[in-house]
Amino acid sequence: MENGERIDEIIYPILKDVWGYSDFRPMQREIIHQIMLNRDLLAILPTGGGKSICFQVPALAKRGICIVVSPLIALIKDQVQNLKKLNIKALSVHSGMSYREVDIALDNAIYGNYKFLYLSPERLNTQLFRARVSRMDVSMIVVDEAHCISQWGYDFRPDYLTISQIKSEVARNRRDVDSEFIPHDVPIIALTATATEKVADDICDRLSFASKNIIRSGFDRPNLSYLVKQTENKLGNLLALCNKINGSAIIYAGQRKKCEEIASFLQSQGVDAQPYHAGMSKEKREAKQSAWKSNKLRIMVSTNAFGMGIDKPDVRFVCHTSLPDSIESYFQEAGRAGRDGKAAISLVLFSKSDIARLRQIHSNSFPKLEYIADVYQKVFQYLEIPYEYGEGYNIKFSLEDCAKSMKLNLSMLYYSMKYIESLGYWTLSDEITIPTRLFFNVSRDSLYNYNFSEEIEDFMVSLMRLYPGIFSDYVAIDEGYIARSGRFTKDQIDSMIRFLSREHIIKYIPKITSPMLFLNSERLVPENLNLKSDIYQMRKEMACQRLEAIIKYATMTEGDRKRYLLDYFGVNS
Repeated sequence: MENGERIDEIIYPILKDVWGYSDFRPMQREIIHQIMLNRDLLAILPTGGGKSICFQVPALAKRGICIVVSPLIALIKDQVQNLKKLNIKALSVHSGMSYREVDIALDNAIYGNYKFLYLSPERLNTQLFRARVSRMDVSMIVVDEAHCISQWGYDFRPDYLTISQIKSEVARNRRDVDSEFIPHDVPIIALTATATEKVADDICDRLSFASKNIIRSGFDRPNLSYLVKQTENKLGNLLALCNKINGSAIIYAGQRKKCEEIASFLQSQGVDAQPYHAGMSKEKREAKQSAWKSNKLRIMVSTNAFGMGIDKPDVRFVCHTSLPDSIESYFQEAGRAGRDGKAAISLVLFSKSDIARLRQIHSNSFPKLEYIADVYQKVFQYLEIPYEYGEGYNIKFSLEDCAKSMKLNLSMLYYSMKYIESLGYWTLSDEITIPTRLFFNVSRDSLYNYNFSEEIEDFMVSLMRLYPGIFSDYVAIDEGYIARSGRFTKDQIDSMIRFLSREHIIKYIPKITSPMLFLNSERLVPENLNLKSDIYQMRKEMACQRLEAIIKYATMTEGDRKRYLLDYFGVNS
């Protein structure tokens, strides 16, 4: 029997038994075959192409744990939650977790018979992870959003450069296992939706592939029409689109305020639309996302934070109400329409002022190196961290508060910090929620000496039952889970926690939702800070090229826009 037939006998039952599908999407089978044969691989699949199945199926077929590196914390949580719903053992380690939580998760990755460990990239360089990873039985390393490893890419993340070193640390001799599907080496599977030829070659090189191995799939989607319209009446055109095309949709607006304004206008015209952006509470965002996914809400008006990792096939149109900042981000966002193969539209509405705005953003996004050096020191001043301290710190961080406190322009502070991040000095995470942590400040036996109300007693019993280690150390609690497990509301739980704290029965750290700053190195004195002027100039020139590419795409009067996109990514058909 040929290799391919033997692999099919393994992977098709997994696809059917776990996901309930009888066949793979285009190119998934080919990609999985390469992974089963333990070959390093870069798979470039468009948004909605089913990247997760490509590595999850072979990971279940192989011995050991699959390490998945992803820069999107929200997506990590979503993927782990989805795997758990399928009764697949999965873990995650990311910013916002305490040292003890990370320690326990990594122990479970070694001893707990888990199949997946999801990591945010800044965790790769931590001493705790590096000490444990060589003891893990790793089947493969998956690099999601792989364009982040290339300095030619539009979203370079220096933490990704560690991945090839991790491969060397986990590689081991497995010749004791009599199967061609157990690797002697640990393959790296890189995944991305957008990569030019130059970026694709760079990914293979930086991940130290044994040989160049690239599979591109499905860039030309005949069901998706790419339309662009220059107009000064965006709201009128948007309303006409909503009234003309039925079904689910995403409307992208560049700013939170614009999301609110557009959603309010559409609502006033009888269109079922809601705004979505990071300024809303997590609970409100989750409720809106759930309503949209279940078709109880028709149209989401969002910043580009919405849609990543959401597999909703029946989106009939995606509309950008201003020019995106690059072909790469535009192609990803537009590709969220028509995943079911039925007719769908991607429409860009832009005005002349949009072009001027993009050019201004490009100018602001590259402050002078002297200014960036000053920002570096002022961030540490704001955090009250002296020279030669700070390495490994994970700190709640507010851009707005830092800008106000240090008298810095908010936009220039952001772009300065992102450039410093690209050099590896720190990592500024997306907004994450760090759960409430608490532990009992008294012994279990001494609780009998108190005269509590029946409600308080029931609550404490729930805590002890749900969190057995709560007397020995801080544990992260989930108020929603406690509420569902007992007879309490979230407000009652908050009130009882505060009461027990005032009575010195427990100690607790309240839940916070904030971006986090992870410091990869100590604070350097000014003369030791190397901002690499050559890299700065290279990045500025590449950003200018991406800017001109999206402007050319929007303003072209002749030629096929779809062909332009395919040519940009080096796709022949």
